[in-house]
Amino acid sequence: MAFWSLSSSLPLLGLLSLLLSHQTSLIITTNTDNVNIQVSDGRVGSNSSVFREAPAFRNGETCGNNLVTDRIHVAMTLDANYLRGTMAAVLSILQHSTCPEDVTFHFLWVRHEHEVFSSIKATFPYLNFKVYRFDVHRVRGLISKSIRQALDQPLNYARIYLANLIPNEVKRVIYLDSDLVMVDDIAKLWKVDLGDKVLAAPEYCQANFTVYFTEAFWSDPYMPRTFEGRKPCYFNTGVLVMDVDKWRHGNYTKKVEDWMVLQKQKRIYQLGSLPPFLLVLAGNIMPIDHRWNQHGLGGDNVEGKCRELHPGPISLLHWSGKGKPWLRLDSRKPCSVDHLWAPYDLYRSSRHSFEE
Repeated sequence: MAFWSLSSSLPLLGLLSLLLSHQTSLIITTNTDNVNIQVSDGRVGSNSSVFREAPAFRNGETCGNNLVTDRIHVAMTLDANYLRGTMAAVLSILQHSTCPEDVTFHFLWVRHEHEVFSSIKATFPYLNFKVYRFDVHRVRGLISKSIRQALDQPLNYARIYLANLIPNEVKRVIYLDSDLVMVDDIAKLWKVDLGDKVLAAPEYCQANFTVYFTEAFWSDPYMPRTFEGRKPCYFNTGVLVMDVDKWRHGNYTKKVEDWMVLQKQKRIYQLGSLPPFLLVLAGNIMPIDHRWNQHGLGGDNVEGKCRELHPGPISLLHWSGKGKPWLRLDSRKPCSVDHLWAPYDLYRSSRHSFEE
C-alpha cells in the first residue's frame, strides 16, 4: 500500500488528490453474533442513520484464508459525541487495508445506545465487530479533574481496562483513538515487533517530559524514583499496539490505577489518562516509527489552534488536542490539515466526502 511522505514540493492539494485516488476495491464480513449487547430491534433501516453507507471492501489476492490466526484486532471507544470521528477512522482503516476481511473491531461503550449501534450497522453492513460495556463505576472514583473536560470522561480511561474486556483468545490488539485516520495498511502496524515489551508506540524523546507532572511530583523525595533504571520519553496513548497477555500477566491495570489513587491524594499531574500511563511505562515500551502517529493536529488542549504536518512519511493522522476536524469544517473555519480528514467523512449532511 502507498504511504505519504511530506515535502515542500508536495502541496496540500497534491496530498489530497493522492488520498482521493487511492481507493481499493476491497469486503468485510459482519458477524452480528459476536455482539455481546442485546438490541430490541435487530433490523436497521436505510434511513435510520445520519451517515452514508460505506462501500463494501474485499480481501486482496495475497490474503490468507481468513483464519483466526490471520485476524487483526482493533479496539476503539464508541461514543455518540465522537461517532463521526469513529466512522471516518473505520472507513480509513478498511480503505487502505489489503485484507479488510481480516480486521475485527472491538468497540467499548459505557451503555447500550441503539442509535449508535444502528448507525454502525447501517454504515458498515458487513463489518466484523464486537461491542463491550465498560463499567464506569470501575474508574469514576479515580478520575481527577484535568485541564480539559473531554479528558475527564470515563470512556477516556477505558484503554486501561482493555485487556480485561476483550476475549482471552485475543493476544494482541491495536488501540486507536476516534479522532484519526489511517492512510497506510494497518497490517504493517499489526506486525511490529514488540520484543519483550507490553506496548509499542512512537516515542518522542525530544519532548520536555517534565511538563507532564507537577512540581509536587518532582519535589517529592520518592516519586521521581519510579523512573530509575529507564529513560522516560513521552508517548501518545491514542495509538498503541498491546501484547494483551503481557498486560494481563503483568497486572498493568492495577499499576496504572495505583498512580490514579495517588493523584487523588496529591495532585501530581494535570492531563487525564496519559500521565499514569507514562508513570508506569515511559521508557519501557517498544518505540516504533513516528509515521504511525502524526499527532497534535487538533492543536493544544486549551485553544486548539491550527498546526502543520511534521515533515516525513505519514501512515496515520491524529487530531489529538482540543480541535476536531469535523467541528472545524462545519464551522467553516477549518485548518489546512482538516481537509485531509474530510474525504473520509460519511456524515450525510457534510459536503466534505470522499465521494466528491
